[in-house]
Amino acid sequence: MAPEYTLTTLEKTFEPASVEARLYRGWEESGAFAAHPQSAAAPYTIMIPPPNVTGSLHVGHALTMTLQDIFVRFRRMQGRDVLWQPGTDHAGIATQMVVERLLDKEGVSRKQLGRETFLSRVWQWKAESGGAITAQLRRLGASPDWARERFTMDDGLSAAVREVFCALFDQGLIYQDKRLVNWDTVLGTAISDLEVEARETKGSMWYIRYPVEGGEEIIVATTRPETMLADTAVAVHPENEKFKHLIGQHVILPLTERRIPIVADEYADPEKGTGAVKITPAHDFNDFEVGKRHGLPMPSMLDKQGKVTLAELGELPAFCAGLEGLDRFEARKRIVAELEARELLVEVKPHAHTVPHGDRSGSVIEPLLTTQWYCNAWVLAQPAIEAVESGRIKFVPQQWENTFFAWMRDIQPWCISRQLWWGHRIPAWYDEQGNVYVARNAEEAQAKAGAGVKLSQDEDVLDTWFSSALWPFSTLGWPEQTPELAKYYPTDVLVTGFDIIFFWVARMIMMGMHFMGDVPFRTVYIHGLVRDEKGQKMSKSKGNVLDPLTLIDAYGADALRYSVAAAAGQGRDVKLGQKIVETNRGFITKIWNAARFLEMNGVKPNPDFRPENAKLPLCRWILSAANEAITAATSALEAFRPNDYASACYRFAWGDLCDWFIEFAKPGFASEDAAEIRDTAAHVLGILLRLMHPLVPFVTEELWGYFGYGPQGSLISAPWPEAQAVSDADAAAAEVNWVIGLISEIRTVRSEMNVPPSLKSPVLLQDAAPATLARAQAWFEAISRMARASEIGPLAGPAPNNAAQAVLGEATIILPLEGLIDLDAERKRLSAALAKAQAELAKVSAKLANADFVSRAPEAVLEEHRERQDSFTGEVNRLEAALRRIS
Repeated sequence: MAPEYTLTTLEKTFEPASVEARLYRGWEESGAFAAHPQSAAAPYTIMIPPPNVTGSLHVGHALTMTLQDIFVRFRRMQGRDVLWQPGTDHAGIATQMVVERLLDKEGVSRKQLGRETFLSRVWQWKAESGGAITAQLRRLGASPDWARERFTMDDGLSAAVREVFCALFDQGLIYQDKRLVNWDTVLGTAISDLEVEARETKGSMWYIRYPVEGGEEIIVATTRPETMLADTAVAVHPENEKFKHLIGQHVILPLTERRIPIVADEYADPEKGTGAVKITPAHDFNDFEVGKRHGLPMPSMLDKQGKVTLAELGELPAFCAGLEGLDRFEARKRIVAELEARELLVEVKPHAHTVPHGDRSGSVIEPLLTTQWYCNAWVLAQPAIEAVESGRIKFVPQQWENTFFAWMRDIQPWCISRQLWWGHRIPAWYDEQGNVYVARNAEEAQAKAGAGVKLSQDEDVLDTWFSSALWPFSTLGWPEQTPELAKYYPTDVLVTGFDIIFFWVARMIMMGMHFMGDVPFRTVYIHGLVRDEKGQKMSKSKGNVLDPLTLIDAYGADALRYSVAAAAGQGRDVKLGQKIVETNRGFITKIWNAARFLEMNGVKPNPDFRPENAKLPLCRWILSAANEAITAATSALEAFRPNDYASACYRFAWGDLCDWFIEFAKPGFASEDAAEIRDTAAHVLGILLRLMHPLVPFVTEELWGYFGYGPQGSLISAPWPEAQAVSDADAAAAEVNWVIGLISEIRTVRSEMNVPPSLKSPVLLQDAAPATLARAQAWFEAISRMARASEIGPLAGPAPNNAAQAVLGEATIILPLEGLIDLDAERKRLSAALAKAQAELAKVSAKLANADFVSRAPEAVLEEHRERQDSFTGEVNRLEAALRRIS
């Protein structure tokens, strides 16, 4: 008999805090994350979506970075030359605001400092405080090639930005134009649609009389009476019978006494307001388009601070002239009061509507007509659209292609200039006559302008998304033709959220196609949002925001990584909460405890073990199960299904290995079969550690080194497991799966019938084949121990009264319950529980059948109701089956 092993030096519990930093430092210092451009290995490249240099790790980062890390660790183990390109974004507005707030505390403003001094302070802040997020990503276990970290304003990327700007300008694809932009009056800059937050606001709708020349009047409804000073038309629908006769006539604009036309335009909806719309082309995006269609003047009545300016409105009566310099909201009050005094205000109604606000400043965004730099996105979009249509770029899930196409096929000119100081300064210079010279540097601009011509550089900077759009090739050294560019472009997959498909993904495709002549990535994997456990969006106001670093401190990085990956089903948002991570820490603990038990029983790697030589059915079964787990995990990762990968790992680790193999094997460690069981256990544990390493890298790496599968810190570069031949695997699977099925059925019956665990019961098999009976006897020790069976054998004669039944294969399992439980009481208990479950099911089903409820309830509430419906349906089925067993 083999000796017993009772001593272990593996710690009793896995303590992430004492392990993670040490392991991570070892990986990083050993160069385990490094790409090798000169190697012959096939490349695998992912570009990190560069987080803002001002940022801190949030749950969205935890999701996207975990998923990317899973993919790159998987491919690294497959032998690919992995480049996971890290870096941070200069985040123009966000960073400038951070530094301006610091200056406020010092009692000094940006403008007092001047541009150069202010920029030196921003660079100083970046050196001291920026990039904290990269340290936080290390806490998560992310494994990018840190030695290649880039910053969107480093010298190389700045050169790429200037090169692209100049090339597009020379091609006529970058130009200046006067158009409406989202203007932030607090920050004093144009901002992108992404930086605009639509807030539901309780406002008012003012109904104003506009006198028509000749005696009639038109009532116009507006939420912005102050902008009427710059109205240049009233629009009505061409088919609106109420106003058709007035088309082509003029109204006298109240207060200003200016004469403006009544135009026919389908923008005016007869069903909304009064059917007549005031048109202010310089202060409304829809009005701007109407103004273009009808050739209307476009005077502005607000300046860049949101104050009234009358310079473009010509001669005005005294009242209007007195509004000069007033804040827009104060001007609104005075204009409404004057309209009321002149009996031109018909009525005011409460009106809830969405009002655009700056997501950083919180101020109401003003559509403002300004001269800005634009990029002809329509021309750049065409090759990008074709790349997705032809399948050269695939979206996963595929339905996001529709979102991409909808935006790209209706793409508007891209406003690329921002009125900030921090960012890529636009490489354009002006002479004193206003002529523009676009050049890569001041010397080149001077050469274009001629010696002695005084030049001044454009004050504006580029939209942050402009430099981000170049990320897949600028980070690899473009415009230089580097070995990295040759090997790693196009990249393999981009992992990101759906919210920046327009702002980043589409623009990278446009720029990549234009400057590289090829797609920037072959697959775009779009994941969902992270929501709380109830499916609600996380927000500070709800108090349900989770801090991933707090979760890592409490439960370890592995538990957090497993939690987000296991919930990341394609096309679904990720539900995450503290309890979920706490529960999943139990899975990490389970793996540790299983390894500790195996070590206590003398399990250690045997390099001479060959799976095909295994003889025991149990060993052949677990080896076959390992092959199935490898196939399932590999397929899931290749199909970008992280939740299925996590499920495959869970089923194999907790189910096959812990629940069944180890439980079955316990007596075997002290038997003549101990050597084969130990060697098999060590082999399978090694497979499990490799299989799960991309998902939970810390606990697997710690156990890998401890058991001696390889040197400390070497699992990260160990080969991905591959299925190996197992002798007569089908027969072993049939045998062991039958035993598992038998034990599971008996356990289910005992649980449903409330049989106390301390009481054993006989197990009778009706109509069982001789082979089945022989198998039951051969495995009786395990059946007795794990199913609390006092004996097992064939049924002789009729089935006893008061017995529960279950079917397994050709046999009926009969569990005599006489004397073990009160069957009448049990029937009453089950019947009462069934009635309650049926009532709950009826209640939730009725709600989901109510069209009004379904149309009005938030998606998170509907999802919760569907989950409850599924849960109650399962409970009803279970209780009905339990009652049938003892009927």
